[in-house]
Amino acid sequence: MDQDKTVESAVATHDLYAVRTEKLNRLRAEGRDPFLANCAQTHTSREAIALYEEDGNGEPVPVKVAVAGRITVFRLMGKASFIKLLDRDGLIQCYVTRDDLPEGEYNNYFKKLDLGDIIGIEGTLFKTKTGEITVRAESYTLVSKALRPLPEKWHGLTADDKIYRQRYLDLIVNECSRNRFKQRAAIVREIRRFLWDRGFTEVETPVLQAVAGGAAARPFITHSNALDCDFYLRIALELYLKRMLVAGEDRVFELGRVFRNEGLSRRHNPEFTMLEAYQAYTDYRGMMELTRSLIQHVAKTVLGKLQVERPDGVVIDLSGEWREAAYFDLIIEATGDSNWFERSREEKLQGAVALGIEVDPELDDHAITNDIFEKRIEPNLIQPTFVTHIPRELCPLAKLNQQDPRTIDVFELCINGQEIAPAYSEQNDPIVQRQMFEQQVGDEQQNLDNDFLLALEHGMPPAGGMGLGIDRLIILLTGADNIRDTILFPSLKPELFPPSNS
Repeated sequence: MDQDKTVESAVATHDLYAVRTEKLNRLRAEGRDPFLANCAQTHTSREAIALYEEDGNGEPVPVKVAVAGRITVFRLMGKASFIKLLDRDGLIQCYVTRDDLPEGEYNNYFKKLDLGDIIGIEGTLFKTKTGEITVRAESYTLVSKALRPLPEKWHGLTADDKIYRQRYLDLIVNECSRNRFKQRAAIVREIRRFLWDRGFTEVETPVLQAVAGGAAARPFITHSNALDCDFYLRIALELYLKRMLVAGEDRVFELGRVFRNEGLSRRHNPEFTMLEAYQAYTDYRGMMELTRSLIQHVAKTVLGKLQVERPDGVVIDLSGEWREAAYFDLIIEATGDSNWFERSREEKLQGAVALGIEVDPELDDHAITNDIFEKRIEPNLIQPTFVTHIPRELCPLAKLNQQDPRTIDVFELCINGQEIAPAYSEQNDPIVQRQMFEQQVGDEQQNLDNDFLLALEHGMPPAGGMGLGIDRLIILLTGADNIRDTILFPSLKPELFPPSNS
């Protein structure tokens, strides 16, 4: 690195902004446009490298390419320079010499480029003595001047807030982040392909809904000026997809954003991505097969394997059949009380305290029990487990179990210590559904979705339904530590002031 680059690396960020702005002004004064409208790019880095070949004498076959990207490495060595450009496929090295450029271009302009500048390079492929395939530049073009420096190469962005707020920088300097979001895109693609191949129709349903239904969650509220009424950002996709079953679409799914005005944590973001799929003429057991096959297909196709290793070395095995365990059995095992479900609310509250679990004393007895499940049982379900036969009070949208009317025909798939996907045998009796809705909303009858009940009264076929949290699936398959690491731009409190240009 020459003296100019060494000095620049030691200058504070706000000074670098001034230095780079001066370079920008100088270029414009000399009639050069540092923000071109376009740049010829014939190949990405990976495509260009794949074109390299040698003849029978081991000499490179002349291949011309035009590559473009952001300068992330800049090694100036007098009359020649090595740089590396980052594009969507990765890095490619380029070799630029004074003699290959027009007279004065190298010293007056090329050497004054900065890390972070976006340029295009045309040239011929060759291989260096160290074996790296490289473009020998015949010409270059500055297409976008970077006024702010990149984070330091070896440190990147270290503060979580910076990583999430300036994700674009994280993706430039952090190969792990880039790979994770490429994997995310591949996972979503394979989910769609799997469901399309099974005859499912992908649909889009309203994000703004008059009633926030389909889940027990606090919604975001907004107001329509045109209609002069309040709407809610959807908390689930369920009720409109079931209307499609009424309409005769026997297999439907939607991949979409849902919104819940609740807490932030390592596993919760107010805006997240959900898959919901509904299939007529099946039940929750049919959804077991669908969910297991879907996740196995995605893991095998995207990762190339069915075993996922966590950062702590624990291996999660997604192959074969998956364990089934009844909710009631797991609770009895965790509490050590075979009569737990006959206990009063006060006794259950005392039992939770005895287990060292903090529980809101205002919760009803079913919610107290579910707190025990979520805090004591679920975190220990590392290998894939279908938790079946949930208490009826916890979900008003599923069918009652015929053998045990205390429970509903439901499973919650838990992997890696968290719920990944719930699924139901869907309730299609409009009378029972209305009763369960009314019990759920109590005095808040305005929250009753009468339009959905009207649709149900026209007849909905028996069906199974499944919801899959995409962000949690990404955590599982990519080894991410935090749901924010799986979302490009997670929810953050806005900064009070923009960065200073001084």
